[in-house]
Amino acid sequence: MNKDELKGKAKDLKGRAKEGAGEMTDNERLEHEGKADQLEGQTQDTFGRGRRRVGEAIADAGERIKE
Repeated sequence: MNKDELKGKAKDLKGRAKEGAGEMTDNERLEHEGKADQLEGQTQDTFGRGRRRVGEAIADAGERIKE
């Protein structure tokens, strides 16, 4: 897991908490902020996973070249 994945998961979790707090207090603005944070976090997590997979593919290719 890399930094982008960790930060993305944290942002998603923060957004879920904000959305829940907004629902409990009938604060639509807080709910929307929470949903936006979740989307941003999920996007960052997806980017991080893609970046990690590309790195793994490059490492695998390097190992094959050595053989």
